Amino acid sequence: MQVQLNGKMTLLSEHCITIADVLAESPWSGRRILVEINGEVVPREAYGRTSLSEGDQIEFVHFVGGG
Repeated sequence: MQVQLNGKMTLLSEHCITIADVLAESPWSGRRILVEINGEVVPREAYGRTSLSEGDQIEFVHFVGGG
């Protein structure tokens, strides 16, 4: 399935059907991030049950600490 991930058209593997699946296969794995799909924030506890669809616009935003 093809989605827009952080502004780039991306072809996901056939095993990526939820946000949790994408995070497990990406460089984002293990990082604290905020996820948006089509402009809506997805709560962390919903990653495993939030299905993706062809053409979804997904944004992964990571937090950077500092002072």
